Order: sequence, then structure tokens, then C-alpha cells
Amino acid sequence: MGTTIELLLDADDGEQAQSALRAVEEEFERLEAMLSRFRPESQLSQLNRDGRILAPPDLERVVGLALEAREQTAGRFDPTVYDALTRAGYDRSFEQVEPAAAAEDDGQQSARCGGWVTIDTENGEIEIEPGFHIDLGGIGKGYAVDRAIEILAVEAPCLVNAGGDLAVRGDKPWPVGVEDGPTLELTRGAIATSGRDRRHWRRGDEERHHLIDPSTGRPAATDLVRVTVVAPSATEADVLAKTLFLSGEQEAAAAGVPALLICADGRKRLVGGL
Repeated sequence: MGTTIELLLDADDGEQAQSALRAVEEEFERLEAMLSRFRPESQLSQLNRDGRILAPPDLERVVGLALEAREQTAGRFDPTVYDALTRAGYDRSFEQVEPAAAAEDDGQQSARCGGWVTIDTENGEIEIEPGFHIDLGGIGKGYAVDRAIEILAVEAPCLVNAGGDLAVRGDKPWPVGVEDGPTLELTRGAIATSGRDRRHWRRGDEERHHLIDPSTGRPAATDLVRVTVVAPSATEADVLAKTLFLSGEQEAAAAGVPALLICADGRKRLVGGL
């Protein structure tokens, strides 16, 4: 998933604990192999090639969650940003993206978003509108963190951190330091961050990043640099962090979501009762 994954389990060392940790590692690998748009053999890549697939349950579930998020956010979160991402230059795993290169599109890197996607819940078939493709990068990692925390929580209090998508479970309070912000004490819940200061690159004289505004099909222009959100689940936190980032400072501050906003002028705001 393009990041380091950290698993913490507050239990005595032994075969049972080690078995739980191995099970989580295998779960991350299984979901990566299914949901990655960068692996040509993944079921998501097959769906994007063929436009239709009899999907395994987890792919059906994650696509369904992404479509629910699109409806709940009035389209600000949209799984059909795949073509906008690739046109902006994010067409391969991020560590392989050239940090600077000539612009091949004369600055016209927008692409249509908002294509229809249908799920036949009786047989698990997913179909995409012709000309559109799906990217699950904005929700897949959060979903994997939620799956991992469910596995570990059976054993003991636990924490799962996948590059900042973090969840905790159990009766133990965990101190979690937020970059450029406070240290939070979490007993149950999740944190996720979205921003344009990590995954960015240049094409010609234009800086681009991976957070696409579906209304324009281009990297979002916003007065926020980064948003960190606290939510009940990592999946929900993922969606909220991106949605607030696209919303801009004033709308994000008024949303009532516990969050840290890092503004373009350097200001830091704790909002939503955080």
C-alpha cells in the first residue's frame, strides 16, 4: 500500500499473539492484491480493464462504501477519479512517479469524474460506465486498517497504523501524536490525514498532487495544506479527511468534525471540539 504498517498488541508474547500479527500481515497483503490499481493482476485492475466483473466480497464491499461516501458528500468523494489521477501524472505507484518532468498535456490534465457504477448485490457483479475507471486509494487503506483492528482486538488492546491511517481498540488508552498538532489519547476510534504536502510532483511549471476535485477533474485548489480527522472508523476518517480538505478552511471548520486543519498561510486550527 505504499507505506509502512505498524501493529501494536498489548499482550504477552507467545504463539497466540504472533499468530494474530501474522494474520493481520496476511490480511493486508490479501487486500492489497485485490484493491490495488497498480497491480495488473488485481481484481480492481480486471474491473477497470473489462468494465464488469463478478467481484469477491471485499471488493464489492469497498466499492459499495465508496459509492455511499460519494452520495453522502455530494460527490466530493468519488471513486471514479482514476482517469483524473493518471492524467495528472499519478499513473504508477508513487515511489515510481517522476518528481519533476515536462508537461505532456499542455496543462489540460482534467478528466471527467462522476461515472455511474452499479453493484448487483444478488450475484456480486460490479459494472462501470464505459469510459470511466475506479481508484480506491482514498478508502482502501482505511478499510484494511479496520479489518486489521478487528482481527487484533480479539486478542488484546491494539493499535494499527498504516502510514497515518490509524485505529485503536480495547480498554487501553493509546497516546497518538498528530503531526504539527496535539497528542491525542484514544481508547477506541481512528485517525486519518489527507494533504497535498506529501504526494506531490511537478509537470512543467505546475505543481500537482493526488487529491482530485471531482468537480473539475484536476488536483484540488484549496486554502488547506493538510487535514487530520478523528472518527469512529478508519474508513470513515479517510472519507472525512479528503472531503474536508476539498471543502476549504471555512466549510471544514463549520462541519462539526473533530479535526486539525493546517492552512496554507501556516495557521493551525483545532475544530469540531477536538
